[in-house]
Amino acid sequence: MERKLAAVLAADVVGYSRMMADDEVATLAALTHHREELIAPLVSEHRGRVVKLMGDGLLAEFASVVDAVQCAIAVQRGMSDRNLDVSEARRVTLRIGINIGDIITRDQDIYGDGVNIAARLEALAEPGGILVSGDTYRQVRNKLSATFEYLGETALKNIPAPVETYRVIDGIDTGERPLPYIHRAPTRAASPSIAVLPFVNVGGVAEDEYFSDGIAEDLITALSNVRSFFVIDRSSSFTFKGQSVDVMAIGRRLGVRYVLEGSVRKARDKVRVSAQLVEASSGDHVWAGRFDGSIDDVFDLQDKIVASVVGALEPQLLRAEWERIRQKRPENFDAYDLTLCGLSHMNRLTPEATATALKYFRNAIDVDPTYARAYCCASWCYRRQVQIKGMILPKEDEAEALHLARAALQADGTDPYVLWQVGLTIGLVEQDLDAGLSLVDRSLAANSNSNRAWLASATLRYLSGDPQTAIEHAERAIQLSPLDTSMWVAFGVLANAHIQLANYEEAVVWGRRSVRLHRDHLPAHLVLIASLAQVGQQQEAEKALAELRQMEPELTLTTIQQRFPMERYQNVQGFIDGLGKAGFTA
Repeated sequence: MERKLAAVLAADVVGYSRMMADDEVATLAALTHHREELIAPLVSEHRGRVVKLMGDGLLAEFASVVDAVQCAIAVQRGMSDRNLDVSEARRVTLRIGINIGDIITRDQDIYGDGVNIAARLEALAEPGGILVSGDTYRQVRNKLSATFEYLGETALKNIPAPVETYRVIDGIDTGERPLPYIHRAPTRAASPSIAVLPFVNVGGVAEDEYFSDGIAEDLITALSNVRSFFVIDRSSSFTFKGQSVDVMAIGRRLGVRYVLEGSVRKARDKVRVSAQLVEASSGDHVWAGRFDGSIDDVFDLQDKIVASVVGALEPQLLRAEWERIRQKRPENFDAYDLTLCGLSHMNRLTPEATATALKYFRNAIDVDPTYARAYCCASWCYRRQVQIKGMILPKEDEAEALHLARAALQADGTDPYVLWQVGLTIGLVEQDLDAGLSLVDRSLAANSNSNRAWLASATLRYLSGDPQTAIEHAERAIQLSPLDTSMWVAFGVLANAHIQLANYEEAVVWGRRSVRLHRDHLPAHLVLIASLAQVGQQQEAEKALAELRQMEPELTLTTIQQRFPMERYQNVQGFIDGLGKAGFTA
């Protein structure tokens, strides 16, 4: 036996057993041609050695991990080309896993954890995809033009410790969208974890799309109030909307044990909701149900679905607990309907969409003056400019934002969604940070699975001069919703918190990410510019300032301090000094 350090590539064929059952001769012939004409020559070209063939797979070793990854990319691109004119049922599609580690060689074969990790990663890869270990990524990240997506720490069978996992995304078409940056992997919670996918609008009528989305969103909200569940936020699970996806792959990417999917069919005054609960690790169906009823009874239908899911996951859950978590519903369906329409516009974040959303929310209030969520969403439409731009609102707009926020509290002061929304408005518009934090804390006490409530808490805490807690709460928000479209908020909070701690290099990292995701986010721009100047990157700081001045030509040190509440901000002088070094004038 001999020990050595080597890069190990493991590959196998997706759906091999099915293909063999359909046509053994054609499957073996195709696999042999691919091995002889493409895979083996590429392994040799990249200075590797095919260790052994294993029916539907192969194992190869390389002295260089860069060669191993380049070979894998070339193989997947080559297989994609060769499958272009082949029917989907007869395509030979590979999964590939790569690890670098200590291996044992004996009689031309290789053994050890270094080999086992590569094989386990290969089994987790998407069809046509490549997964690599953290050790592999660190060796190649600055040596290849390919980019990598961090999927978090993964528990692998018979491997003692979790393994950091990355997906190669440049040039590899697996049919899945790349994820945004994930700071920390979603933790597989001890309690049952679940992702609710957007429900399919079976009728296909575009005007009904918001309704099917609303069914899934309300299920997320209801499940989030069950303390026994760890529920992935809407903004992550809805990234799979409109895609043909593998439930097992979704479970791996979101770090959940169960996935709930379903469909909604509306016909005149009738509605049918179908749902099924799938165990992500095996693909087994845990539960399925179909619910028919009048459109007027849609909330009862949702309650039945959630109750069934709760029963499937935790049979011992008492009926009394279900009754306790049941949310207050608007008395008039039209108000709910209108609010869903407004939310579909609100999430786009543009001024035009915000104006449209406000009209829907005001219509909902007219229809049902007791519907708290319509009030707090309408208040958000005014708060938006304060949160994103640090704008000083006209007196009449400020008064209206606060009026709507307080009306929401009066209508329902127990709804966690209302509490964090109003808390942000009180904190940012009225600039009463303590009162705002009190409301946000009440929201988190009622529903600790809301990533938006954690973001609200993180935002108000960095403004209150508590950067360490802000960092913890922003990271918690990222953990709860790794695919969140509002990661610009979390990244901006992290940038602002780190500059308060004089961690300028970290502030640069998060400032860049926030600005990249949302170009209008003024606080992130300012932190990025100040931090770049403080770490001596003067040229880049001046360039960032020039870009900002194209959007905000009138900004000075004085106006910045007027627009942003920094009385309790730590390291204010370091922030202001950095802006001055970059070129801001008094």
